[in-house]
Amino acid sequence: MLRTLGHRTFSRTFFAHFKTQTSLRLLGEPTVIRTCFSTMSSSDFRLPLNVQPTHYDLTIKTDLKKEIFEGLVKISLEVKEKTSGLTFNVADLELSDISLFSHDLGIQQIDTSRSFDSKAERGTLDFPTALPANSTATLSIAFSGKLTGEMMGYYKSTYEDDGENKVYSLTQFEPTAARRAFPCWDEPSLKARFTTTMISRIETTNLSNMPIASEEVYKPESGNCDDAALAKIFATLCTEEQSRDEWKITKFNTTPLMSTYLVAYSNGQFSHLESSYKSPLTGKVRPLRIYGTLDVITRAQYALDVKTKVLPVYEKIFDIEYPLPKLDTLVAHDFDAGAMENWGLITGRTSAFLMDLDRPDMATKQRITVFQSHEVAHMWFGDIATMEWWDYLYLNEGFATLMGEVIVVGILYPEWKVDSKFITEHLNDALDLDAKLSSHPIEVQCPDANQINQIFDSLSYAKAASVLRMLCNFVGQDIFLKGVSIYLKDHLYGNTTTKDLWDGINKAIREQDGVAIDVADMMENWIVKMGFPVLTVTETKDGIKVRQDRYLETGPAEEKDNQTTWTIPLAILTVDETGKPSIDKNAVLSARETTVTIDTSKPYKLNAGTYGVYRVLYPEERLTRVAREAAQGDAIFSLNDRIGLVHDAIALAKSGYATVSSALTVVDIFRNETEFLVWDSIAENLALLVSTWWENEGIVRGLNEFRKASNLFKPIVDRLGYVYLPSEPVDISQLRTRAIGQAAAAGDQAVVETLREMFKVYMATKDESKIPVDLFRTTAINAVKYGGSDEYNFVKGLYEDRSMVPTVSISAMYAMCASNDESCNRDTEHFILNKARNQDIIYFFSGQQMNYGTRRRSAKFFMDNFEALEDRYKGNYSFKSVISAALGNLSTEGDIEGIKKFFEHKDASRYHLALAQTLDSLGASAAWIERSTTDISEWL
Repeated sequence: MLRTLGHRTFSRTFFAHFKTQTSLRLLGEPTVIRTCFSTMSSSDFRLPLNVQPTHYDLTIKTDLKKEIFEGLVKISLEVKEKTSGLTFNVADLELSDISLFSHDLGIQQIDTSRSFDSKAERGTLDFPTALPANSTATLSIAFSGKLTGEMMGYYKSTYEDDGENKVYSLTQFEPTAARRAFPCWDEPSLKARFTTTMISRIETTNLSNMPIASEEVYKPESGNCDDAALAKIFATLCTEEQSRDEWKITKFNTTPLMSTYLVAYSNGQFSHLESSYKSPLTGKVRPLRIYGTLDVITRAQYALDVKTKVLPVYEKIFDIEYPLPKLDTLVAHDFDAGAMENWGLITGRTSAFLMDLDRPDMATKQRITVFQSHEVAHMWFGDIATMEWWDYLYLNEGFATLMGEVIVVGILYPEWKVDSKFITEHLNDALDLDAKLSSHPIEVQCPDANQINQIFDSLSYAKAASVLRMLCNFVGQDIFLKGVSIYLKDHLYGNTTTKDLWDGINKAIREQDGVAIDVADMMENWIVKMGFPVLTVTETKDGIKVRQDRYLETGPAEEKDNQTTWTIPLAILTVDETGKPSIDKNAVLSARETTVTIDTSKPYKLNAGTYGVYRVLYPEERLTRVAREAAQGDAIFSLNDRIGLVHDAIALAKSGYATVSSALTVVDIFRNETEFLVWDSIAENLALLVSTWWENEGIVRGLNEFRKASNLFKPIVDRLGYVYLPSEPVDISQLRTRAIGQAAAAGDQAVVETLREMFKVYMATKDESKIPVDLFRTTAINAVKYGGSDEYNFVKGLYEDRSMVPTVSISAMYAMCASNDESCNRDTEHFILNKARNQDIIYFFSGQQMNYGTRRRSAKFFMDNFEALEDRYKGNYSFKSVISAALGNLSTEGDIEGIKKFFEHKDASRYHLALAQTLDSLGASAAWIERSTTDISEWL
C-alpha cells in the first residue's frame, strides 16, 4: 500500500514550506504519548491456532440504492486441536444463521453461546460437540452491514454524474479491515483460497481479485438453492420493492492462497480501458484493465500504460511470472491511502492514477508512474510472499519502495535520475523522522490494530527502503536482486520473516562469490534498533579517525540512548596521484571508532554516493573544501554526493553539531549548480529554515533575499523563463518549476506579478493553456495570496468542479488556504467542516500551515473542532496525519505545553505515535531557534 499521508503526501515544492520534522526530548510528557511501542504481548490480540481456514466461499449482495450489503461466508477449516469453540475476527457486522458442519463426525451444529470483544474485534462461538483434532469442518455465517463512507472495510464512494450524486462500493482491507466486510481469520499468516460470488443490479459492474467464471441474470423461477441462509439472500430479490430491478449473479474464479487483507471486490457503474502484456518468461498474454466511473476513465490511459511497461520488467528481475490471469486497477474518488495492492485488483485514489494526456505535467507523470510501479511490485512483495505478521511490514513496503520507485522506474526512465531523487524523497525523509526519541525500529512489535495502523510511516517505507538500498550497494545490485529472487522462490504463496530475506541474499553471495559477510549479522541493528549513527571525522597526521554515535536532532545522545553500534559501510572515496577517484566499498565500521590511513591533503569523502543511512560530520574547514571540490562537477564527487552534502549540512546544523552559517556557506558554494536535484535539496532546506524562523521577520526577510537575489533562484528564472518546450530535458523543466516556485515564495515581485497576470488571463478566458501546466499550482497559490475574494472564489470553484483533474483540485485546495483575507479564511474553515471530502481535509490543513498568516489560527481551528474532525475519521487511521499537518509547524514552548494539555485526557491510542513525533518536532524547532538565531542573523 502506498500511503499519501504524512511525509509523502504532497509535492515537495510546497510541502517543504512547512515540513519541520525535528526532535527534542520533552520533560513531563503524559505516559500515553511516550509509550508508543511497548513490549506488551500480542497474545490477547492474535487468534488461537487450534483451527485454520483453508477456503472461503464468499457471497456478497450489494444494494447501492440502500447503501447496505449482506452475504454468506462458508469457511473450510482444518482442526489442529480438539475444540468446541471457534474464535475469529469480526467488526461492525450483524451475524445470523450460524452453523458448523463437521465432515468427520457428519453432524451439523448450531452454536450454544456467542461472545464478542469489540476492542479486539473478535467473536467466539461455542458448540455442544467438540471437533476432533486433525479433522475438517465448515463454518457458515450470514452477515450484513452498512456501506459507510469510512474508507475502510466494504464502503461507499460518491461521485457526480450529470448533476446527480451516485455511489459505488469498494473494499480497503489492509491492515485489519476484512473483518468489517465478512467474518474471517484476519491475520496475514492465515492464508486461504477465496471463491467470491457477487449479487448486484444488472446495470452495474462487479470486480474482484480473479477473472469472472460466470455471470447470469437472476431468475427466481430457476433459483433452487439448497442452503437456507443463501436462499434468504436470493429471496430478498423477490420482494415487491427490489423485484422492480433486474439483478445478476457474478461468480469469480478461485484465488491462490492469499491473506485476507488482499481480498478485494467492488460494485458500480464502471467503464474501462484495456491493454495487455506478454510474459517474457512464458510468452503468455494477460489482459490488463483500468476501471473507473465515466467522469474519470478517459484520464486513466497513462496509468494503464505504466502497468503494461513495468510487469515484464518485474518478471525478468525476479524470474517469477505474475501468477494471476489478469491485473485490474480501479480508480476511486474516496480512498484513505494512496493506493492498495489487492492481488489482481489494485485500487487507489484519483490523484494516483489520473492525468490529462493533453496537458501532462512532469510531477503528475512521475507520481502516477511511482504509484502503479509500487503497487505492481507488491504483486510479488506482499502478495506472493507475505510477511508473517505486521512486525515485518517493511518486507512489503520497504521492498516495494525500493523496487517500485527506484530500481524498476530507473530502468524505464533513466533520465529521471530516480536513485538520486531517492536521497531527498526517501532517505532524508527517513532520517528526519528517525532522529527523534519517539521513533521506532523498522521491525517493530505490533500487538494490536491501533499499533499496526501507526507504523505505515516513513520508517516502514523510506527507512526500510534506504537500508535495503545501502545493502544493495554494498553487496552489488546483481547479487542483491538474485538474493531477492531466491527469497521469493523459496516462499511462494507463503509467509516470511526477516531471517528468510537474509538467507536468500546470503545464498546469492555464496553462489556468486560476493563480499564475504554475514548479511544477518551486518543488518541486525539497522532493522531491530531505532535510530541511526552520525560519523564524526577527526583528521590526524596519518589519516582520519571515525567515530559512530546515535544521531538525535537535539544533539549528542545521552549514554542511555547511545548503546547501539551499527555495522556501517563507509564507502570511502579517495583520489590518487593522477587525480582519479576510487571508492573502497569494503571498508566497514563495526566498532565505536576506528582509524583509516588516507592522504588528507587530497580530496576524500565518506559515504560516497550517499547510499549509507547515516550523517557525516567533518571539521568545518574540511566540509568547505569538500563542497568546493564537489561544486566543480562530477570529476570527483557525484550528483548523489552533492545532494547528500546539502542535507547533511542542514541536519547537522539543526542538531547543533555544526552551525547554520556553515550550512549556508555550503549552499552558497553550490550557487552555480546545474542539476535540478541539487537545487531541489537546496530549496527544501532553505524552505525549512524559513518555516522554522517564520515568526522572526528579520531572518525570514534575509533568507528570502538570499533565495531570490543574484545568489540563487532568481538568475535561474531569468535564464530559463516561463516557457516549457516539449523537447527540453526533464531536468530543465523541473528546475524551472522549482526556481519560479522558490522565487515566488521568497516574494520576488517580478515573478509574482508574472504569475498573477497569467492567472488573471485564465480567469477571464477560462483558457487553461494560458498557464503552463507545471506552474499551475504555484500560479494559483500566488494569485490568491496576493489577490482578493475574486481569485479565492475562482479557485474554490475549481475544487468544486468535479470535472477537473486531481492536480488542479489539489492545487485549488492549497490556493484556498493562501489568502490573507479574513472573510476568505473564515470561508475556508467552514468549507473544511461542511464540504471537503474526508480524504482532502489534510490538504487544507497543510495549506493553512504553509500560509504563515493562518498557521497559528489553523492550529486553533483544529483544536476548537477536534471532536467533529475526529468523528469523521473514526473508521480509519488517517487522523494521525491530520494531527501532524495541523500542529506540526508551531515553534514555541508555549505551543508545546498547550498541545500537551489539550491531549492530556484524550484517548490517543489511534494516533499517539504521531502526537509524540509532533511534540518532538515542536521542541526541536524551539531549541534550534534558541541556539542558532544569532548565528543565522550574523551570516545573513
